[in-house]
Amino acid sequence: MNQIVSILIPFKNTSQFLVECLTSVIAQTYQHWEVVAVDDHSSDNSVAIVQGFADKDPRIKLLSNNGKGIIMALRTGYAAASGRFITRMDSDDIMTSEKISFMVSALIISGPGYISLGKVRYFSDRGISNGYKRYESWLNNLTHTASNFEERYKECVIPSPSWMVHKTDLDACGAFDHDRYPEDYDLAFRMFEAHLRCLPCEEVVHLWRDYDTRTSRTSLHYAQNYFLDLKIYYFLKLDWNPKRPLVVWGAGNKGKTVANLLRQNNIPFLWVCDNPNKIGKEIYGTVLYSYTMIEKIKKPQSILTVANTKAQAQIRQYLEEKDQKAMSDFYFFC
Repeated sequence: MNQIVSILIPFKNTSQFLVECLTSVIAQTYQHWEVVAVDDHSSDNSVAIVQGFADKDPRIKLLSNNGKGIIMALRTGYAAASGRFITRMDSDDIMTSEKISFMVSALIISGPGYISLGKVRYFSDRGISNGYKRYESWLNNLTHTASNFEERYKECVIPSPSWMVHKTDLDACGAFDHDRYPEDYDLAFRMFEAHLRCLPCEEVVHLWRDYDTRTSRTSLHYAQNYFLDLKIYYFLKLDWNPKRPLVVWGAGNKGKTVANLLRQNNIPFLWVCDNPNKIGKEIYGTVLYSYTMIEKIKKPQSILTVANTKAQAQIRQYLEEKDQKAMSDFYFFC
């Protein structure tokens, strides 16, 4: 039986990191893999570096992007992938030596229908910000218990370098055929939609490099509005019940963006907050009410856009006391 793992590595101008990246792949204890590296029109010597590795190891394939951008690079690489299992790797990151072994073993035991996950750790020459540390801790806690999809509207619960699936399951999800950004978050939602189940993992398998020019920091495709567009798209598709009143809680920047997106989709909603300076005022022609208005509504669904963690805990307690349940009656969008 084919036990090959295809590792898709799109790259563009990451010459300073590619040696470490590819060396970490070659050092894997599990050796039945192929790298499908796709150049997205690099202008530095990235191609020469990958070609040098490919010349020495036939398991490394070097391709040129058939189009432009990371999604087209992934499509190009996936079309050439021959493995039974598929995973991704960012060209500026590092695998721990047991990564592929851990993830393959989990999928062989579980069979199809599952996502093999691994914990991540950020690293940087200048230290890691509190925001990235919080994201790392949050994500790893979800991965530890395989509860990733339970907080799918907060952040990307299955980022690109921390999953592996059967190729048949990735095909069932639409693989990289969609054009929505952020592409890893979009895929995570499609995995959820396809009813794939997460496998827990206790091991840190991926080292995530942070630096000023990484794509997630510089590309407009990873700006906050793209995330909110994606969240609203999938909420309306997967979780919204049009027979129930919809409530938006919070009138900060995210709350305003969510409200505007709902208006653009002609979705009626009630807008509430707990800020006395905003209650009774109109934004986008919609009046803001006190959050206590929820008590007068029968079976509401609420989108919560309040970012403060203490306030989130208070809101959760308030709603649970009203016999409302997370991820069916209320959804945190931050």
